[in-house]
Amino acid sequence: MAATEFQQTVGKIAGFTGTALHTGEKATLRLHPAPVDHGIKFKRKDLQDEPTIDAKIENLKTVERATTIGEGSVRVHTVEHVLAALSAMGVDNAIVEMDANEPPIGDGSAQPYVDLIKKAGVTAQEEPRKFFDVREPMHVETKTGALLVLLPGDKFRISCTQAGPNNQFTQFLSLEITPSIFEGEIAPARTFVYYEDVEPLMDKNLIKGGSLENAIVVRGEAVLSKEPLRFSDEFVRHKILDIIGDLALVGRRIRGHVVAVKPGHAANSELARALAREQTRRSAMSAPRAIPIGDSGLDTSEVMKILPHRYPFLMVDRVIGFEGENKITAIKSITINEPFFQGHFPGHPVMPGVMQVEAMAQVASILLFKLTKTSSRVGYFMSADQVKFRKPIFPGDTIFIHAELTRARGNRMAKTKCYCVVNDAIVSEAELMFTFLDK
Repeated sequence: MAATEFQQTVGKIAGFTGTALHTGEKATLRLHPAPVDHGIKFKRKDLQDEPTIDAKIENLKTVERATTIGEGSVRVHTVEHVLAALSAMGVDNAIVEMDANEPPIGDGSAQPYVDLIKKAGVTAQEEPRKFFDVREPMHVETKTGALLVLLPGDKFRISCTQAGPNNQFTQFLSLEITPSIFEGEIAPARTFVYYEDVEPLMDKNLIKGGSLENAIVVRGEAVLSKEPLRFSDEFVRHKILDIIGDLALVGRRIRGHVVAVKPGHAANSELARALAREQTRRSAMSAPRAIPIGDSGLDTSEVMKILPHRYPFLMVDRVIGFEGENKITAIKSITINEPFFQGHFPGHPVMPGVMQVEAMAQVASILLFKLTKTSSRVGYFMSADQVKFRKPIFPGDTIFIHAELTRARGNRMAKTKCYCVVNDAIVSEAELMFTFLDK
């Protein structure tokens, strides 16, 4: 067994100012320390209420030329270099505060962010790190010819083959990713673009901050840049940098070997999505299946003290337990005597999807009640997104209902990710939003 690795955050607040790539405006970026299990969040200091966006794959919006994350109408563009530096330098928890919609591009590499992290320092925290251990090969292939294969391994390694149009500038490199290797071998590699690709962007006025100071431009056989290439294979090194940044959206450290051929943001993010789905499946499987007696959960009478629902609308039999402040697991046993089976469907009883969503909402409400610590307010359901029903639920099934708080705005609003599990398989899932009103 490897020694336990602990989560880390930055030691103090540190920042720098530079030009944003697409707008050409001045932008300031500051790193702030954050508590355990916080992850990386981007904060838009320039907007009202200073909204934050989780650097998670579910918030990925677009991958054209750069990685953009967002929630609601708020966006943060070109996050991959910052995320690569934080991830590879071992920062698990931090707030990245910006006064613009994208970070300063620096010289087109991750070097400025590595310097910033070193300025802020990195400190260990009390909680162990969370890993995604690759157990069996996974792969992603795109129409553009990108291929990414993820193989089991006890370290994080990337082997990448990069090839330009007509296979010119074909380069290969394989490295284990550690803070010192990243700092010396990967971080200095700059963004490169093909002249044919950026011409239309310049026409659209899109890369106002772009210049030979923050990118290498390839035109035919010629390589144009303000300074000579930093490595003879600088292109493949930058591709590895982008892979690290895009896979950081999984929210866990990966133990495995990525083999990439002609990778790009679209393929990288597709692999990150596949990893996040697999992680959700694993979390559901590893949740406690024994039903404990004692303080950690709530029995039916305690549930009824919190929820206003009563027969036939109470959809929670008991709460098995809470994990930290943000997670809850509850159960509901489905019997043939449920009133909804009389009409759904006689002769073929299946639990209505809307009742599953109601069950998730009730479990999420118990979690929110525990957080707001007051019974004078009640959580009202505002919206349900990403609702999916994967398998039917029949009489005799026991549903394990999981809810996790993903976002909260004071005592006004909360967002939760919920799923129902029967026999170790996810049968339904949803993202639910609540607002709190006085009873």
